[in-house]
Amino acid sequence: MVTYEQVKNDPEVHALIKKADDVMTAIGYTEHCFAHVDKVAHTACNILSTLGYPERECEKAKIAGYLHDIGNVVNRDDHAQSGAMIAYSILRRMGCDIDEMADIMTAIGHHDERTAAPVSDIAAALILADKTDVRANRVRNVSDVSSFDIHDRVNYSVKSSQIFVDAGQRQIRLSLTIDTHQCPVIDYFEIYSARMILCRKAASRLSATFSLIINEQQLI
Repeated sequence: MVTYEQVKNDPEVHALIKKADDVMTAIGYTEHCFAHVDKVAHTACNILSTLGYPERECEKAKIAGYLHDIGNVVNRDDHAQSGAMIAYSILRRMGCDIDEMADIMTAIGHHDERTAAPVSDIAAALILADKTDVRANRVRNVSDVSSFDIHDRVNYSVKSSQIFVDAGQRQIRLSLTIDTHQCPVIDYFEIYSARMILCRKAASRLSATFSLIINEQQLI
């Protein structure tokens, strides 16, 4: 069986993730490189593991998390679908089982909020992991705060970000501490409301609830 470590250490994967992030840099997006995909991979795995899923399901979620943004090397538009097909090529070369390959492709192909749907448990975990990665160090150029767009302002204002998974209560919580002098809470909802609704649907797929806590106040 193909492992997360095999995928992470594969030279082709490494090169494509780096090139994909170069595209995101060129069009002015926040960091989508190794820090992001590694965090998403581990968060997706942890969500399923904590909720009691089999070890192999957690590993597949981890692989999907690491590969999920690789399609940005082609274009930001439809990157989930192109990323799924690139993942197919990579995993097939590695000798991945067809059923497992399909599970990973499905999750990658359904993670972008414009076309996303928690169609499987792995897809649900990937959605939750990806949409909750909000942090200041995703902002690339912090030397000129006046040039920030709303995505930069929101991410840069986040002083701490934690995901809590409560297996007993079947709860998944995103807890953020935001500097409201840099970014009012309403700015967060302006760009993240659709993502938070998607997170609620993803949590429901896992027979769990999702809540958002900002500055110790539960908002959803």
